[in-house]
Amino acid sequence: MVQLKQKTMKNLLIILSALLFFAFSKKEEPVSEWRGPNRSGVYAETGLLTQWPAEGPRLLWAIDSTGRGYGSPVIAGNQLFITGETDSTSFLYSYNLNGKLLWKTACGQEWVKNFPGSRSTPTVVGNLVYVCSGKGDIACFNKNTGTKKWSLNMISDLQGTINMFGYSQSLLVNGDLVYCQPGGPENNVVALNRFTGQKVWSQKAKGEVEAYGSPIMVKRGQRDLLLTFSEMAFLGLDGKSGELLFTHKMDTTGNLHGNIPIIDGNDLIYTEGDGNRTVKLKLSDDGGSVSEVWRNRSFDNIMGGVVKIGDKIYGTAHRQMYLKCLDMKSGQVTDSIKMFRGSTVAADGMLYVFTEKGVVNLVNPKPEGMEIVSSFKVTKGSKEFFTHPVIHDGVLYLRHGEALMAYSIRKDI
Repeated sequence: MVQLKQKTMKNLLIILSALLFFAFSKKEEPVSEWRGPNRSGVYAETGLLTQWPAEGPRLLWAIDSTGRGYGSPVIAGNQLFITGETDSTSFLYSYNLNGKLLWKTACGQEWVKNFPGSRSTPTVVGNLVYVCSGKGDIACFNKNTGTKKWSLNMISDLQGTINMFGYSQSLLVNGDLVYCQPGGPENNVVALNRFTGQKVWSQKAKGEVEAYGSPIMVKRGQRDLLLTFSEMAFLGLDGKSGELLFTHKMDTTGNLHGNIPIIDGNDLIYTEGDGNRTVKLKLSDDGGSVSEVWRNRSFDNIMGGVVKIGDKIYGTAHRQMYLKCLDMKSGQVTDSIKMFRGSTVAADGMLYVFTEKGVVNLVNPKPEGMEIVSSFKVTKGSKEFFTHPVIHDGVLYLRHGEALMAYSIRKDI
């Protein structure tokens, strides 16, 4: 009997060890999302051109059939994904990296009032693509075939409250969860099972409408910290349980908070267009609270994004029409050059600013002073220039309305 118990215990230990091995050796699936790695706007590219020809970098290909929209493309493996609106329907398109259409599928109803067209960027995790339309349709598709796995609507299914310009969020995935922000008094922020679409938790937070932004996840100790904006508050939630950990008041009557915060250790800096403008917060070690360090009301950016290079933050000001450099420690603007507002990303030590005038600027953020090295004007497409540039494998992707363009920016091409 003793030997039998010992043998049984040994077998249980073997099984437990095997389960633990597979649990810890499971590879995380690759994630492709808005503004690149960790939604930072900084692309891990090297060997890029430091100056462009007068007419701009070489155009590899262009298409004019993505439907109306402002959402950026995203690249996963050898596929590019982008959403666009045609006849009030949101479509998800998959292209190869030569611009050839692989498949196209309907996602739901798109926003067709003020600034009609798609708003968000698809999120690709492993073999699945997650999209959100301007009217709150969330759907999950097979990456290779475009087959729909599940879908729901944030208004009819989650009792969300839509804002003035439509939902603009790019969905966030962490582990087995996908996060969305319906807004409203009950299901303000929601976590869904990303394989089934079933609600896992819901947090009513401040009960406000959502604020056109997209959430970000950061690790603090044992906690997954979910950061997002609602109309009048910056929110910190436990990503696993949905517990509301802290709120930070937005001193504004507007709700145009469209940017991803900059995270540097326990320093958190957000930039928005109204009220507080740019604020530095100090996160506690466990992510359970924040304390304010400084504010800078002259550094305002509604939706063009900012990037961190070293201990400096770069982005365009909305009202003053300058590209500005801000010191993270002091909160003071240390350099600025005249430039129309736009969307800013970075790669290989350079800034790429796609202005709302349709001009693409290549900027060297030299310590002695920023310098516009090269510029060119995008002439394809129509309507506003709101899309954020994307850089992947030596190619600069730009979207203008229904047009999508790919430019070679690698030195050896």
